[in-house]
Amino acid sequence: MIWYDHLYLGEKAKKNRYRILQGLRKGNLQPEVYVIVPPQNGNNVLEILPSFMLWAPAYQEMEIFVIGVAVTYWEGLEVARQIVDELYQKTGGFCLEELIGGREADDSQ
Repeated sequence: MIWYDHLYLGEKAKKNRYRILQGLRKGNLQPEVYVIVPPQNGNNVLEILPSFMLWAPAYQEMEIFVIGVAVTYWEGLEVARQIVDELYQKTGGFCLEELIGGREADDSQ
């Protein structure tokens, strides 16, 4: 799992940042935690995944690039909206690579 340098966090996720991020790194089951990642197909801007999906066999083989973290799906929608708003304001479009650059990432978050 790779973490975006400027990781987006929902309000609830900010309150428990350390516990949530450590849980994601260790593979702890966190049923209310969602991660926002680049799309696996080219038809979307972002994907919101429940954190438990990261341990499914298909995702185990992939290197997941986490852009945002939220607690509850509704907060995940808000974080995704925030990312898309910032993306459009900074780039004038919806090309995620222009916002996140060459996948500036930090494994130590």
